[in-house]
Amino acid sequence: MNRTASRRTFLAAGLALPAAASAARSSDPPPAPPQAAKSAAPALEYRILGKTGLKVTSVGFGCMITSDGSVIERAADMGITYFDTARVYQNGNNERMVGAALRNKRKNIVLSSKTGAHTRAEALDQLDTSLKELGTDHLDIWYLHGKTRPEDVTDELIDAQQTAKQAGKIRFAGVSTHSGQARLIPFLAAHPKIDVILSAYNFTLEPVVTTVLEQAAKAGKGTVAMKVMAGGFRRMKPDDPNYQKLKQEGAMLSALKWVVHNRNVNTTVPSMTDIDQLEENIRAMSAPFGKDDEKRLAAQLERISPLYCRMCGACQDQCRQGLPVEDMLRFLTYADGYGQFALGREHFLSLAPGHVAASCGDCDSCTVQCPHGVKVAERLLRAQELFRC
Repeated sequence: MNRTASRRTFLAAGLALPAAASAARSSDPPPAPPQAAKSAAPALEYRILGKTGLKVTSVGFGCMITSDGSVIERAADMGITYFDTARVYQNGNNERMVGAALRNKRKNIVLSSKTGAHTRAEALDQLDTSLKELGTDHLDIWYLHGKTRPEDVTDELIDAQQTAKQAGKIRFAGVSTHSGQARLIPFLAAHPKIDVILSAYNFTLEPVVTTVLEQAAKAGKGTVAMKVMAGGFRRMKPDDPNYQKLKQEGAMLSALKWVVHNRNVNTTVPSMTDIDQLEENIRAMSAPFGKDDEKRLAAQLERISPLYCRMCGACQDQCRQGLPVEDMLRFLTYADGYGQFALGREHFLSLAPGHVAASCGDCDSCTVQCPHGVKVAERLLRAQELFRC
């Protein structure tokens, strides 16, 4: 990948942040008196989640890879108000852990979960299970999970959400998306029955994602950003061959600050596994995004470009073996970036049998050429070797 082009893409994305990103924080608490600045308590920033009226911290908590409930409990004690899980995380165990950690704090938080169901009956059944595991009688937001195209958001699934609303089991209906935002988010922004949009959003993505999120915010939708660390690479160990290349001090905090800086994003759900990550992430609520952050992220973009899929969709239908390239690269990121081998392998093995059994080593050359420089054949071959062992 051309490094000049890489840097240009990053800067363009940064400049594409809407003017609202620097607007006054109308929902923030009043400034603390001077003596409070000496306190060890973190500075919290609050935003309103679209027309839902829910007041959330600009940095929330993505529970997907958390295995220590005390970290979640500590986050609530420190003032984080938004917590996100899903029925499929950790084979259902994640909801159970989140519920146990937050049970005594339920009235003070906004809690969301997701369903990957394809039918109304299955979705409603999963919702009942989620409520039971989380130990609550309702969810504040219930997402249809992992949608890519408008046609994925079926009338049947929308009806399931409306039925759940009428029954008092959910307060607001949402949709989550990892890719395809250029088509999907404008559709969701115009949909009268969708209240909240949870989207992958980070400094590596095309400026169009910033644009459509702005459209959604102007339409009154709640906007939540995930995948904010652009693949993580935070948990890499010094003996990892990519450690020196990818481990850059401060890069993850700069990445989170980049997202929080956009006022069209109401809150974020970075993954956190320990107290150190929690304390660093909370700093993003009060630390300004500046020139040093821009430089750090431009350098990080060059480092991760051969490895990190930006979910632009350019590779769709390009593989001669029909492999879901974008999904497979995302699963590999769970292992390489987040340190979650089991999660990546679980997703990989859920692919169609033919895709699981396929090998990129059978091809003389790769028909997929990533416009952003990802070494697709090399990465897919690593996923196949890693997850089929």
